[in-house]
Amino acid sequence: MLRTPAGERRLDILEWLKDPAAHFPPQRHGDLVEDGVTAGAVARKLGVRRSVAETHLGLLADIGLLRTRRIGRRTHYRRDEMRIAEVARMFEKGW
Repeated sequence: MLRTPAGERRLDILEWLKDPAAHFPPQRHGDLVEDGVTAGAVARKLGVRRSVAETHLGLLADIGLLRTRRIGRRTHYRRDEMRIAEVARMFEKGW
């Protein structure tokens, strides 16, 4: 999933979410670090429609690399560092 052309975008998203304050402007609702980043902010950064960003974010959340939090009507996404470390260990072992 991460080795396709679309996977490059997903890797970019994961990289940006390591330090969201450095890659995204402040949000009106929710803290970038504590709560995560909205799909709209990711879409603007990628230069795509929000629905495209939501697809990428949804896939990353479905496999557990991102956690979600609802604030108002928006879903915020942030990295799940424990799950990312777990997946990295699986790849190191030759999975």
